[in-house]
Amino acid sequence: MRESGRERGAEAGAPFGVAEVTGVSMVPTLLHGDQLLVHYGARLRPGNVAVLRHPLQQDLLIVKRLIERRDGGWWVLGDNPDAEGDSRVFGAVPPELVLGRVWARYRPVTPGRQRSAGVVLSWLVSSVRPVRSASRRLRAR
Repeated sequence: MRESGRERGAEAGAPFGVAEVTGVSMVPTLLHGDQLLVHYGARLRPGNVAVLRHPLQQDLLIVKRLIERRDGGWWVLGDNPDAEGDSRVFGAVPPELVLGRVWARYRPVTPGRQRSAGVVLSWLVSSVRPVRSASRRLRAR
């Protein structure tokens, strides 16, 4: 499966937006249902997690890790080696299809449940995390 996102913010020209993860190709970094804070137009480096348009189906947004810059664009891979749908399938992604860098992820609160202040604080501490870049030595295999 691939990550796709509901892109909110980029259409309006806002520098930040939210995308939702569906799929398992970025496990363990990102899980199905995670919400992502995306900085559109951010400076990109190898190791960053980014939201991009799928090169073969451009109405589909995907979330992948940028591995290295090649002649044809960015080589991208999912963090889950068993999942498909990255540059091993479709090659390098042209730079104009890379929309932005993922800064943070959060896991939404399950609706319809009453929560005490302690439970909400615990959720906040455990569910909101920055998405860290991988080592600069990370290279495509």
